[in-house]
Amino acid sequence: MVDVFTTMHWAAVGQIILIDVLLGGDNAVVIALACRNLPHSQRAKGIFWGTAGAITLRVILITFAVMLLNIPGLKLAGGLILLWIGYKLLLPDDGKPEEVEGSTKLLGAIKTIIVADLIMSIDNVIGIAGAAQQAHEAHQTMLVIFGLLVSVPFIVFGSQLVLKVLDRFPVIILLGGGLLGWIAGGLFISDSFIANRVAGIDSWHLPVSLLCALLVVAAGLLARRRSGVDLITGQKK
Repeated sequence: MVDVFTTMHWAAVGQIILIDVLLGGDNAVVIALACRNLPHSQRAKGIFWGTAGAITLRVILITFAVMLLNIPGLKLAGGLILLWIGYKLLLPDDGKPEEVEGSTKLLGAIKTIIVADLIMSIDNVIGIAGAAQQAHEAHQTMLVIFGLLVSVPFIVFGSQLVLKVLDRFPVIILLGGGLLGWIAGGLFISDSFIANRVAGIDSWHLPVSLLCALLVVAAGLLARRRSGVDLITGQKK
């Protein structure tokens, strides 16, 4: 066990946690809304089993995504999707509340949490799978599970704290968008379709990743400027 922790790719773990917190910040709200009509005696059960089911499903999806990214060309597609996700992360908030139907039945609330999390977690899955690609192939699934488990308390129990930190330091959102661009650049470079056709492609990792990160941040800032919002906070002036 000690050997596992000493060989773990901690930079990738940090990226997974940051991605999950930034892209999964609405999960706590969804859980609360889905359980709001349950009897008080069943709310804790609804939150626990709904969260457990959502996490299990997410781990399965990300594991398959990590495996699929080994197919030539799919990392290119995943990188393009990550660029778009990073750009969307930086867009101004439209202020529209989530529409989540509450249930008076425990199983209904659990189902709502799992389905809503599945729909909302597509971006998380792609981002986390991309971050996990940095680690050794044998450690990728374990890395995903560890990163998700560490980030769950932040999302479920610390959502208000996370929101306060983001409000206090809104530049974190910009860094998060840049991080997704950076990971996208890494996917472009490591795709076997490209690696087998371009000699010395590994030396391009830093400039391509940096370029993609800057591209996402620049596009996000431009969108904010056109919308007449504060460039750093993304809020209306």
